[in-house]
Amino acid sequence: MLPSRPVTKNQTIYVAGHRGLAGSAIVRELEGQGYTRVIKRTRAELDLRDRAAVQRFFGEVKPEVVVVAAAKVGGIQANNDFPVEFLLENLAIQNNLIESAYEHDTAKLLFLGSSCIYPKFAPQPIPESALLTGVLEPTNEAYALAKITGIRLCQAYAREYGRNFINAMPTNLYGPGDNFDLNSSHVLPALLRKVHEAKTSGASEVGVWGTGTPRREFLHVDDLASACRFLLENYDSPEIINVGCGEDVSIRELAEQICTVVGFKGRLAFDATKPDGTPRKLLDVAKLNALGWRPRISLQEGLEKTYAWYCAQPAR
Repeated sequence: MLPSRPVTKNQTIYVAGHRGLAGSAIVRELEGQGYTRVIKRTRAELDLRDRAAVQRFFGEVKPEVVVVAAAKVGGIQANNDFPVEFLLENLAIQNNLIESAYEHDTAKLLFLGSSCIYPKFAPQPIPESALLTGVLEPTNEAYALAKITGIRLCQAYAREYGRNFINAMPTNLYGPGDNFDLNSSHVLPALLRKVHEAKTSGASEVGVWGTGTPRREFLHVDDLASACRFLLENYDSPEIINVGCGEDVSIRELAEQICTVVGFKGRLAFDATKPDGTPRKLLDVAKLNALGWRPRISLQEGLEKTYAWYCAQPAR
């Protein structure tokens, strides 16, 4: 068993998935807070699906802290269309990282899960204890199963070998660096792009998947990064911990708010033939709040910042 000790700013911290939405924000947060030895590798430099390559990397670099923010992610359509890829790739990535962290004596590991691990009809807001108490939402079941396996693997290493491997469950994330591809993105960036393109093309309406009634919680990725740093510095339990803002909105309300931010005056056309997904998904964040962490960025401010970032991208 390795002794637990506080994460310090001169330790080597490997952020797997540093180019992704969550990973890039975590790197910004750590470096902005004075962490001087943040390690990054591109997919060309290190294919996380390759077990031998990951083992070699850990043997050479020996990171003292690891953040597992690397994953194959996507919205309802991508999850529904490619369950094999979502299962196999995510299982390979997380298994290779967690196993290598154990074998090379990584002092602390933070595994990023997802709120989709919880049952489709979980109590609202969803407590951490709801895990594995009911059936999953079918449209993202493959991704959820992979994440649940990662959680259980971290907990198994903690129980069997005394490793300080912790698990954070973020709610729906958005912000700079998000995926705005309409075939694979999540609901918020997809809506933002659709509304922006409708405005610039002079369209009179924007199509929205589903009925608009499901309720979702949205956390700006910079707040998620702040929470991850807080947990690295203050949390040592293998028990999962939710990360969210504690407030939700309906998809209709979100779409209307995005229209206001973008300045689109047309109508919203909801397509009830498309899947809604889970009726409601709001996390119970009492456990994290009790430790002393709370988010800083409101949904309105976050949407404005995200839209400004999106408009500034030359190759969007």
